[in-house]
Amino acid sequence: MQTHSNEQITYSLPSKEQNDYIRLNVPFTGKFFIGFKEALAFKESQGKYHKVNTLGYLGKYQFGRETLKSIGIHDSLAFLRSPKLQEKAFVALLSKNKWELRDEIKKYSGRIISGVKITESGILAAAHLGGVGSVKKFLCSNGEKKCKDDYGTSVKSYMKMFGGYETQGIIADSSAKAK
Repeated sequence: MQTHSNEQITYSLPSKEQNDYIRLNVPFTGKFFIGFKEALAFKESQGKYHKVNTLGYLGKYQFGRETLKSIGIHDSLAFLRSPKLQEKAFVALLSKNKWELRDEIKKYSGRIISGVKITESGILAAAHLGGVGSVKKFLCSNGEKKCKDDYGTSVKSYMKMFGGYETQGIIADSSAKAK
């Protein structure tokens, strides 16, 4: 390719000017599953694997001890020490919740409830926050039941915040375990 001396070639990145980078979202995770996972983790614990909150919820995704038992994890200290196990636990819980909410996902996806577009990822995130029962109450009441966690975060806010992510790759499994 030849360029003439009077041709101007421009590009924005990479640049020596710091201001050219202020609007970048690095790393780019978009609406892919990795984006869902990392956004939810950041909201829960700032993405810290060793975090234990004031209510005793554990790890990057803030699991309760009973929830851990339901997916086959009985040693909470080993769980806290293992990022790999925490990642497996997150996927296992999503699989279990997707199974338990499969009818609601089918029935409500795409609808607007209480001003929020309902999506599979929003439903799964809300279930992570408040449990399957809270999600069912919110959806079945057409948003009238205001379900919140002990810190005041609502199921509705998680449905909105985490809606539209790619979670179709999560396999619904009633007996999912983290191994």
